[in-house]
Amino acid sequence: MAKLHLVFGGRVKDPQTLDFVDLNNLDIVGMFEDFASAEEAWRSAAQRTVDDAEMKYVVVHLQKLLQSD
Repeated sequence: MAKLHLVFGGRVKDPQTLDFVDLNNLDIVGMFEDFASAEEAWRSAAQRTVDDAEMKYVVVHLQKLLQSD
């Protein structure tokens, strides 16, 4: 199984949490097949909003969600 990674971000209520303000307006950067590519996309997106403390981008490891128990 491919190790899929999703990179997305948006405005958060508190920069120390992942409590996104508006789920309908998340910035979906993309899906990537390896962590290195996902990290590069995350760094690029986060750098664009570095001066806005309420914007947060994350990498989600989808393969962990897709694996059955």
